[in-house]
Amino acid sequence: MNQPFDLTLLRQLTTGSPLETLLPVIEADPFAGLNHGDLPRWRTMLENLPSPLGDISTSPGDVVQIGSAGELGTEEQALLEAALKELIPWRKGPFSIFGIHIDTEWRSELKWHRLLPHISPLAGRRVLDVGCGNGYHCFRALEERASLVLGIDPHLPYVMQFWLLRHFVPDWPLFVLPFTLEALPAPKPAFDTVFSMGVLYHRRSPFDHLMDLRRWLRPDGELVLETLVVEGGQGYALTPDRKYCRMGNVWFVPSRETTEQWLRRCGYHSIRTVDVSPTTTDEQRATEWMPFQSLADGLDNSNPDLTIEGLPAPRRAIITARAP
Repeated sequence: MNQPFDLTLLRQLTTGSPLETLLPVIEADPFAGLNHGDLPRWRTMLENLPSPLGDISTSPGDVVQIGSAGELGTEEQALLEAALKELIPWRKGPFSIFGIHIDTEWRSELKWHRLLPHISPLAGRRVLDVGCGNGYHCFRALEERASLVLGIDPHLPYVMQFWLLRHFVPDWPLFVLPFTLEALPAPKPAFDTVFSMGVLYHRRSPFDHLMDLRRWLRPDGELVLETLVVEGGQGYALTPDRKYCRMGNVWFVPSRETTEQWLRRCGYHSIRTVDVSPTTTDEQRATEWMPFQSLADGLDNSNPDLTIEGLPAPRRAIITARAP
């Protein structure tokens, strides 16, 4: 029977480093105290995943490939496909797992292409991805030869997706833990690059979020912030009355200028907006692996430039900044 959440390598990589502050949560088994009704079933599912004989093929690229068709037996392949479908919806990706193509809701490679030319090379860097979902961008950061990639996300089904994938690549220095940023131990300036993508507008206090991110960055470390923005001057931020594009947990949608102002107020420097793009139904859509409502359901049918609430349709900015 497999060990579903083996953190031995993470313990080794953090011991004796600035990341030792994380050791208490690693030693305590971050999955042990979770109160989620599906966790026992998911744990059993991960324990029973097939283990291929010999080395498996992996391939970097827009579709994160782990294994190829034919590397598992017929029964093992069926068991794996059932496990993957057990964890629907798959929102970030795409992935190809032993020939099973997971066409996720988000074509996350498009965001990766927008940001990668503008950020510091990730080779040899310690990377934190806050709100990482199933870790698609963590896999891409490791592809760029980061020395350690840690993702955190409080939504347990997405974390389970990651650990299903990691079962087949246990030696990769890549981990996702079921935490919010606020739930981690007292931060220390330990990471060279911190990603926060699709998180800021979900926070009631964007300033607290930006300060918490800063505390984890080493001096002159880089923040890669991706967030919703609207048109408007410095100081303008949209506050939805109830929902934004069907989402009830959107508190602020600032202008690009306001977002940059917030970063300056929180002590960041070298602030650059490197991309502003509309979110399209080519990038975010319902699929077989995410068969529920998606972006199209949040837009005005008669005017796709508006949400169903009559607000400006989603546009996303990528902003890089440096910690003091």
